[in-house]
Amino acid sequence: MANVTEVIAVVCSDEPSRLVERDEHLLLSPPHPNPFPVKLWRDHEPLSVVHFPQVYEAVPFAPPRGIYESAQLRVEWQTMDNRQPFYHRNCDVDEISYQIAGDRTLMTELGVVEHRPGEFSRLPRGVAHDNYGRRESHLLFYAPAPVREERNPVRKSEAVFPAFPGWQPGKVNEAVTQCMGTPGHDITVTPVDELRLLEQVHTDKERLQVLTVSGDLGMTWLYRSAGFRLGTVRLAPGAQRVYRRTLDADEVQYQISGRRTLVSQRGIVELEPGDFVRVPLGIAYTSVCAEDSEHIALFSDRELPQIAETTRTAEPYTPEFLAALQA
Repeated sequence: MANVTEVIAVVCSDEPSRLVERDEHLLLSPPHPNPFPVKLWRDHEPLSVVHFPQVYEAVPFAPPRGIYESAQLRVEWQTMDNRQPFYHRNCDVDEISYQIAGDRTLMTELGVVEHRPGEFSRLPRGVAHDNYGRRESHLLFYAPAPVREERNPVRKSEAVFPAFPGWQPGKVNEAVTQCMGTPGHDITVTPVDELRLLEQVHTDKERLQVLTVSGDLGMTWLYRSAGFRLGTVRLAPGAQRVYRRTLDADEVQYQISGRRTLVSQRGIVELEPGDFVRVPLGIAYTSVCAEDSEHIALFSDRELPQIAETTRTAEPYTPEFLAALQA
């Protein structure tokens, strides 16, 4: 079996990484039998995958679907072909969105953004916002404020009136929430003058920043706050396998494009666009792909449990399984 390099890293602090040379077979194998009559270590479940299709499917309006959630961080998936029925203001978190498919008008007190697939933006804590989606889907990441960008924007929000073709200010509500906007955690819901709310852009100099990925191979960092970091990873086929073990954070991955096989100490699983998977803190893993692949990587220094239903699970490692990936 091949010798491989393992990167032992921390991502929520600025400590340098360490490199360790490994026997790949031993790295992925179960432990040797326990010679003592007491249980020394726990049994662990294989990695689990959650899938939501990227192709739009018509469904009635519903709240975003929670995928992962802790006391400080939440990941949601949402699809829309309509307006959100209220403006929303977060008390406790910044709200980052990623546009998966379709078009979405994001209307805020800091201006309007016309989101296209592949774009990110961040709503600072306390900024009211509404969405108008057209056969679209997007991800939402709620993270402890303040979050800062780690990359220059490709453009910024603008004062746009009307906000979109056919827009007319109407009778709308504003919901103020805590606990990352989770349903049932509203503080107050009141009527709001929509035109006056959006005209706040004329008195506030701050603007939303729209980010995209660089196109370079490897990691592109996008956002960071205390105990949280988010970026995208672009991989090409044929690269030498390097394992990574993150010591200070759970890692949630979302497959944007391409197919890849995730090889880990908690099993092996093929990922396709629309798949989510969580790699717990301290687990070594690598990716194998036969085509260009891109995914989002979110790191949380607190355990980030899965709250959505599992679609499928990883299969146990065998030398034959790994050899088939190399063929």
